[in-house]
Amino acid sequence: MALFADRTRMMGTENAFKMGHHINRAEASGQPVIRLNLGEPDFNAPEWVVEAVVAQLRAGNTRYCDPQGLLSLRQAIARQTGERRGLEILPEQVCVFPGGKPSIAFTQQLYCNPGDEIIYPSPGFPIYESMVTYVGAVPVPLHLEPSEGFTFNPDQLRELITPRTKLIILNFPSNPTGGVADAGQLAAIAEVILSSCRPDVRVYSDEIYENIIFGGRSHASIASVPGMAERTLIASGFSKSFAWTGGRVGYVVCPTVEEALEFKRLNINYFSCIPPYNQEGARVALEHPGSVSWIAEMTAAFERRADAVIKDLNRIDGIRCDMPKGAFYAFPDIEGLCQRLGVSDAHTGLSEEIRCQTSVSGLFQMFALYRHGVAVLDRASFGTVGADQKESGQHFIRLSLASGRQDLAKGVARLAAAGDDVKGFQAFIEKDIGLILSRALA
Repeated sequence: MALFADRTRMMGTENAFKMGHHINRAEASGQPVIRLNLGEPDFNAPEWVVEAVVAQLRAGNTRYCDPQGLLSLRQAIARQTGERRGLEILPEQVCVFPGGKPSIAFTQQLYCNPGDEIIYPSPGFPIYESMVTYVGAVPVPLHLEPSEGFTFNPDQLRELITPRTKLIILNFPSNPTGGVADAGQLAAIAEVILSSCRPDVRVYSDEIYENIIFGGRSHASIASVPGMAERTLIASGFSKSFAWTGGRVGYVVCPTVEEALEFKRLNINYFSCIPPYNQEGARVALEHPGSVSWIAEMTAAFERRADAVIKDLNRIDGIRCDMPKGAFYAFPDIEGLCQRLGVSDAHTGLSEEIRCQTSVSGLFQMFALYRHGVAVLDRASFGTVGADQKESGQHFIRLSLASGRQDLAKGVARLAAAGDDVKGFQAFIEKDIGLILSRALA
């Protein structure tokens, strides 16, 4: 009898965190690392949020609470979510979770039987794909097009919908690409869903970057399209907009009260409840009069960083990068750099055992880390199913703009140096690649 259940092998991971092992190894060898891998804002949570949490702790608000989430927080979420999207939302439709990830897994677990199909964006947040086979569903990646700003046209979605489709995942603004769909695009996408899907098909609209949008754009939600509120789960949280990743407060607004109660039942089984003091901090984040301007200032800082980084990246021979429309990531195409450096040829020449563990951009990612001290993420970190066929010849990396301007400038300079280091790359392949991949990635 095997030690682990079979389904354990079906769950993926998030390489942004897995990279920590490699970063530690690189630094242990004497290579200081610029960390551009994690999507964690370098700002501190607003002062009024911190003060609210401390006050709740001192007041003794440290006990069990409603597994669905404090009514005070759910009321604030329902009010703000509804006002921004032109919807009437009841607090009973809201369920709160310890962070943004549980609702992704719970949605797949709650709605999908084995064999049901889940459509999700690729490249996309890795947890979308990593949970699909774990719950017994079938992954159906919706490959985002660079030529369309990493969005997709309605016909692409229509081609993927079948009688087995049960869940469609959307993410705008998008991680890792910074793609943003406007209201017109979302209306056209909604028309396909309304005309092609049964009423019990659900849309999981991940809007956690809803406040971080560039170029004077405004956030649009597919739930605002007539007929879609009854089919859409609106997911968001406080990690990104309020730079509060450690607070671990996320939520989903369900189409019905009945569905929210099912999420509550999962919370009871997994978590019991979410710390009430953090929930009160989240309520203050939504209601405090200073939050709107605080978010605007942080977003403006991210936009300035993006503008500078994109210009610097496009000065590197073999890199092309468009300005993101939202979130806080740069997603450059490094195909030319990989050709110039010899990465593509090196990948082809690897043994099958090693080659299947990495990709062209993955090789460059590890070389940039171990030999030039900059941590980024490769394209495969954001979905692998079908990517080698659909995106053959496309090689991307993700840089998080959540680091300070000085670190970003250093990081991009190190990427440029890595791109020129042909001899260093050849030595890396000859001496280090087998050890790094066969042991560190196992």
